[in-house]
Amino acid sequence: MDAMKDIIIGIDLGTTNSCAAIVEGDNIGIPQVKLIPYKGGEYTIPSVFAIDDKGNELIGYEAKRQWQLNPKNTIYGAKRLVGRSYRSDIVETWQKAVAYAVRPGKKNDVVIDIAKREFSMQEVSAKILNKIRDVASNHLKTPVKRAVVTVPAYFTDRQRQTVKDAGKLVDLEVVRIINEPTAASLAYGVGKRLNERVAVYDLGGGTFDVSIIEIRDRVFEVKATGGDIFLGGLDFDNAILGHVLKDFASKTAIDLSTDPVAMQRIKDLAERTKCDLSAREEVPFNIPFITMTSQGQPLNIEMKFSRKLLEQLTSHLVDRSLQIVAKVLVDSGLSTKDIDEVLLVGGQTRMPVVQDRLTKFFGKSPSKGVHPDEAVAIGAALYAHSLEDDTNLKLQLLDVIPMAIGLEKAGGSFHVVFPRNAAIPNAKQLTATTSYDQQTELAMRIFQGDNEAVTRNELLGEFTFSGIRSDRAGKVQVEVTFDVNVEGILTMHARDPASGKEMQTTVRVTSS
Repeated sequence: MDAMKDIIIGIDLGTTNSCAAIVEGDNIGIPQVKLIPYKGGEYTIPSVFAIDDKGNELIGYEAKRQWQLNPKNTIYGAKRLVGRSYRSDIVETWQKAVAYAVRPGKKNDVVIDIAKREFSMQEVSAKILNKIRDVASNHLKTPVKRAVVTVPAYFTDRQRQTVKDAGKLVDLEVVRIINEPTAASLAYGVGKRLNERVAVYDLGGGTFDVSIIEIRDRVFEVKATGGDIFLGGLDFDNAILGHVLKDFASKTAIDLSTDPVAMQRIKDLAERTKCDLSAREEVPFNIPFITMTSQGQPLNIEMKFSRKLLEQLTSHLVDRSLQIVAKVLVDSGLSTKDIDEVLLVGGQTRMPVVQDRLTKFFGKSPSKGVHPDEAVAIGAALYAHSLEDDTNLKLQLLDVIPMAIGLEKAGGSFHVVFPRNAAIPNAKQLTATTSYDQQTELAMRIFQGDNEAVTRNELLGEFTFSGIRSDRAGKVQVEVTFDVNVEGILTMHARDPASGKEMQTTVRVTSS
């Protein structure tokens, strides 16, 4: 690294918490990684944004501290909605779980209204990235302008692009986007001269990913990946919340779900209870003065929560994660016996039942080789360092796309251009032809997903190629090249092979 101004940090932009790391020198060829501390010695910053009653913007701990009293103007879990179309089932489900108001934006995206102001998911992500960057700049005593940022392996092209664009909003160059499980495997494997296959089971606050990765010294090759960007610790918290609401309603006939402040108090205690039950078998669940009777008598929540009850309430969530693990193993062409180590990433993997189920599934105990909360940021920093390293010690990442990319065919079926788990970078060429006389534009709707019906997949955008030679239908051929780069981001261009003319590509995110 030439000068401190050229510094590149690694950022783990999480659903519930974010953190950053940097490589500070080498020790006999092994990079020394430091997590960047926040004041008070914490390494993670809550991914929470709020506006208080005076109109001040709050980010991180400041936002989380006032959350109970100001739930409608506090945004959390924004990463679940980044790059999503408003009409997706996921947005509908999430709307029911949060106190803030979600509505459609102009670009077939999601916007949030808080404190009479409108924010896109991109803007919220940008504010959190900016906070992390400021903390890093203050700690390193130098401006930070560049970062490697991690995303769930199961993020679509559109979601990846949204994270890159969020960086631009705050003048932070996102030098590279890498997948969270891949970053965790770097934290585990760099400098160890390994030759092994690892399964990275990443169950974080909001998302679940699993990747099967082959490590050959400094080459990290993803064999297959899968996930669910709507499965994470928040869903475990919501399972507790649902049980408490039901229990309270059965005892008092009062529905607390319409009271945002009561809901926030229960949510906060649900998260603490879940964490406590990883170390204890039973904990009290008490909230004084949660509401009043119609006669004005205060009511409390008083119950006990056992680890067994929590396991019963969330067994379907653990099952869902293991079904994805099984599918990814099949996609990789490997069996559980071929896996040398199982790496646990994400805070939710501290839950004993998750570890027990994985031990049974793989026939071996998960590795303690990475820190569940820190591995992703450490891996991002290692990769950032490698990008600056002009020796032969460069890290090589060979990743895959998480779900198919293709286009809409006549009749609404899905024509796959890149199948799920296709290696990246990757390019494919298709030949298209005009369908009516004197046609000068060719429009294609591009989708990503694994469903045969195109409408069940996520619309990436509408790509229009203009400048086609005017002729009779079917007389003009257009070579369309689809190019997915190392970050899993798609670009397209087209040319007329007869004239050699390259055509413009305009990408328009449609509102349909």
